[in-house]
Amino acid sequence: MTIVDVALAAEVSVSTVSKVINDRYGVAPETYDKVMDVVDELGYESSLVASTLRRRSTNVLGILVPEFEPFSTELLKGISAAAEGTGYELLAYSGNLDHNRVGWERRSLSRLAGTLIDGAVIVAPTATVTTATIPVVAIDPHTGSTGPSTIEADNVGGARAATQHLIDLGHRRIAHVRGRTDLVSAQQREQGYREALEAAGLEFDPALVRVGGYRASETSDAARALLRLPNCPTAIFAANDLSAIRVMEIAAELGLRVPDDLSVVGFDNVPEAANAVPPLTTLAQPLQQMGAEAVRLLLALLGGDANEEHIRFPASLVTRASTAPPRAQG
Repeated sequence: MTIVDVALAAEVSVSTVSKVINDRYGVAPETYDKVMDVVDELGYESSLVASTLRRRSTNVLGILVPEFEPFSTELLKGISAAAEGTGYELLAYSGNLDHNRVGWERRSLSRLAGTLIDGAVIVAPTATVTTATIPVVAIDPHTGSTGPSTIEADNVGGARAATQHLIDLGHRRIAHVRGRTDLVSAQQREQGYREALEAAGLEFDPALVRVGGYRASETSDAARALLRLPNCPTAIFAANDLSAIRVMEIAAELGLRVPDDLSVVGFDNVPEAANAVPPLTTLAQPLQQMGAEAVRLLLALLGGDANEEHIRFPASLVTRASTAPPRAQG
């Protein structure tokens, strides 16, 4: 049984049936009743959407991600494992067409909430979702530990540890490739970088900070600009692993060897970090654990057993072959 069958039997358009089963405005009451009578008669209630109309629950959790990349994939592994056996299905929804636009998650929730999902985990939202009609948990939230329930890493402490690792190796000219400027996590990682420099008595140089935005094209430009400075850095801390790996690729293009000529540190510890050439030193977020905790919290909210919570996980240094003491100056 399909939506087309319902439309034909009710003698209305498919778009009208869609409005009815998605509970949208613009349908006369008598038309609504007519469509729902056909839904009952034809047994369309066996479908997910029609069942939702009857019981106002879908037993589906929405997972909204800006795009499917290694960070989101690791979170999804933890989310999937935690949802197993709970009676809930998962609907992973990518806003990749809109993720550069502030508020893509609000539009996505308006499409999904109520008729397709009971609650949502939102990864790296571009804005605070305060008007959602369903329970929401945000991972790597736009505003930090405010708004709806949140799961995040200790971004400041992790970035301090990353920068301190480079300082301990003897580096003094340390650059930073920033993440997405709209995310508090990226701002916090720059904060940790600055705090480590200050604690070591090293002057902050704004010329050594460039925006990579977690994107290959922006990171490429940032890395080239940094590595072409007259007094180029001997080490770079990038705000995520994929940016750090791109920095190493650009360094190789420019004839620099990692870690002999340049040390590089990332953040996240996605699987690609261990497989990079050379393997990447990074700050590990427990991504799968964070995904699982988001599901636990969301289910508690759905069950009315919890209030909003803000949970922060530690980030730990994983030392690999991309960092070493700076080359002695001749």
